[in-house]
Amino acid sequence: MAVIGTTELIVILVIVLVIFGGAKLPKLARSLGQAQREFRKNAGELEEPASGESAESKNTSDA
Repeated sequence: MAVIGTTELIVILVIVLVIFGGAKLPKLARSLGQAQREFRKNAGELEEPASGESAESKNTSDA
């Protein structure tokens, strides 16, 4: 897996700034944050039933 260094990160940020402009960056960052929050919320909801099923299967195998 590739690791992004400081120099690469700065170059990417400069390119994003040039493409989107300074005025749109707060809106872009806000929408990215909301998307990330929604993704984590949905991923957490998917994990909860799976862990509940494994606990049930352990209880039935003990009997």
